[in-house]
Amino acid sequence: MDTSSAARPLLPALLLSLHLHCHLLVWAAMDSCYDEDGLPSRCLPKFENVAFNHSVEASNSCGSPPEDYCMQTGSTRSCHRCDASDPELSHNSSLLTDFYRNEEPTWWQSQSMFYGIQHPNSVNLTLHLGKAFEITYLRLKFYTSRPESFAIYKRTEESGPWLPYQYYSGSCAKTYRKDVKGFIRPGDDERTALCTDEFSDISPLSGGNVAFSTLEGRPSAYNFDQSLVLQEWVTATDLLISLDRINTFGDEFFKDAKVLRSYFYAISDVSVGGRCKCNGHASECVDGEHGGLVCSCQHHTVGADCQRCHPFYQDRPWARATGDSANECLKCNCSGRSDRCVFDMEQYRSTGSGGRCASCRDNTDGPHCERCRENHHRESSREPCLPCNCDVDGSVSLQCDVEGRCACRVGVTGEKCDTCRAGFHSLGPGGCR
Repeated sequence: MDTSSAARPLLPALLLSLHLHCHLLVWAAMDSCYDEDGLPSRCLPKFENVAFNHSVEASNSCGSPPEDYCMQTGSTRSCHRCDASDPELSHNSSLLTDFYRNEEPTWWQSQSMFYGIQHPNSVNLTLHLGKAFEITYLRLKFYTSRPESFAIYKRTEESGPWLPYQYYSGSCAKTYRKDVKGFIRPGDDERTALCTDEFSDISPLSGGNVAFSTLEGRPSAYNFDQSLVLQEWVTATDLLISLDRINTFGDEFFKDAKVLRSYFYAISDVSVGGRCKCNGHASECVDGEHGGLVCSCQHHTVGADCQRCHPFYQDRPWARATGDSANECLKCNCSGRSDRCVFDMEQYRSTGSGGRCASCRDNTDGPHCERCRENHHRESSREPCLPCNCDVDGSVSLQCDVEGRCACRVGVTGEKCDTCRAGFHSLGPGGCR
């Protein structure tokens, strides 16, 4: 935070710093998915500014056509030119996520109030991350004064709806129909977006920060591994910043052109701290075959977010890795007779082994291909099962014993019960006569 920032943003920035520090302590040395003994352990991709050099879609930017604007810095006002066709005078949305230098800031800028930019007309900034990330914070550094009202939204999945993340407004009830701050209870209530009026003053006129910590004030944050609600809450594939009401001194009502040209949105930096979402089963994200990022999954998991088990590792339900357990996917036990299995919850609950094998080879059957198919036999589990071939007419049952001997009807003999005993004849249905 530079010296032009007011003291009020220091508290959330400090809380954010402490929050990140705790996460770094907990997640330190989590870059390997296996420990020194080769045992699986939770692993996480690096913590980074996931917005850096990502393109941002702006619903409005100054410079097309070229326009004049004026900067208010205390009692003075200086006017300049915004021209999208001139790199020196352009303020397009790519400048939101470029390398930020406090000494020589670049910034994105909207058209001014002269062009009708004011409530109820919003300006939207949309950041597509290209994959699910677990977001820890979002920080905005404004080049002009902070808006009187703006909101942050997110998508949990790319095809999903926009969900409110946080509201900032000096008029929470009027603009967003939300109470100021509010109280969050443990459970489903923790996915509720709050509204605060702490960052909606017109001062400072330049350089003000807003930092949103996704877990601050959420009761289950200290039990994050067990909170499915918060795991979903921090997950985002896209972020949207809706700039809804410009801060003014009230002099815009006189419709003076210079005054109207001095009111606009301008942001010098958007930072988003987070990790590629891999559910604790990957230490890095890589370029996918079809574009975009995917997790480099370990622990026999697959999927863009390592969100399911490998097809032959279905012996227990998929689970997110935690600090206590890697929850690696376990291989199905198919006795070497199949390469396919499915997860069976009922079987898992009753036996503790949920992998039900499919397409068993060598005439085997059972959840683990552990027995012979009906009317087959073998002397050893290492051998393939062979057909019993018991004679239909001469056998009591078509199932033979482990040595392949069939149970014969009265007057019938032979290993397959296909021969009449001495004194009997005419083998047919019901045996020999």
